[in-house]
Amino acid sequence: MNEKNLKLLWSWTWAIVLGLLLTLLIRFYFFVPVMVDGSSMMPTLHDGDRVIINRFGNVDRFDVIIFKDEGREYVKRVIGIPGDKIVYKNDTLFINGKEQDEPYLDDYKKQLGNALLTDDFSTEDMISGGVVPKGTVFVLGDNRRASKDSRIMGPIPESKILGTTPICYWPLEHAKFIR
Repeated sequence: MNEKNLKLLWSWTWAIVLGLLLTLLIRFYFFVPVMVDGSSMMPTLHDGDRVIINRFGNVDRFDVIIFKDEGREYVKRVIGIPGDKIVYKNDTLFINGKEQDEPYLDDYKKQLGNALLTDDFSTEDMISGGVVPKGTVFVLGDNRRASKDSRIMGPIPESKILGTTPICYWPLEHAKFIR
């Protein structure tokens, strides 16, 4: 093999190795795939759906996040941010006294007819001080009847949040941007 071919082979090898390293870094650190375990986020996400964790950006109210607690990963929706007073009354969410629309629950509520999806509660009854503490978020599963969330676990420390879940990519019939 002559010197020109050896340099060409070396440059291709280096490009492939660098490409693989960047791909692995992006896949395993920046945009991590996770499988949803359980039905607590139905109808938004189903058991076995695969989502991607985005580790960048801020966590905002109504984002779907993944956090780690008790040695496992949970997928839930952020309902309250620090300083929020949350009240659920007659299946209606109030944050800081203002009624909030939850369009992601509309279809599920229709299926239930007159039955309530979410039992009444208030952060005043659950949290010392009555508001979501600094450095935490208050999360609920979209399937409020079958979700282990902040009503049971309390506010979730921001340090336990792995990231938001903007995309469900598998199975293909469930593929979508998560809202």
